[in-house]
Amino acid sequence: MSHLAATATTAGTTAGLILLTLATVTLCYLGLCWVRPFRRCRRCQGTGRRRSLILRTGRTCYRCDGNGEHLRPGRTALNYLRQLHGKGTPR
Repeated sequence: MSHLAATATTAGTTAGLILLTLATVTLCYLGLCWVRPFRRCRRCQGTGRRRSLILRTGRTCYRCDGNGEHLRPGRTALNYLRQLHGKGTPR
């Protein structure tokens, strides 16, 4: 009988542990977006230049416009929320 009771309580603990882990990962990602808002461009590997297929000459990367960096999706969301909060505040 005690075995069934122990099994029933661990199911709630497992769900709580999953939620805690998910919240921790989310907060760590938002912290990363706050500290390092840009990531390397995957297309040019952060160089800002791409090799063309036909003549193999160097060109400016069209995805990052030659910067070699992209704004992280989480930072884009943070910027949107900050802008939304600014619009709602009376001045």
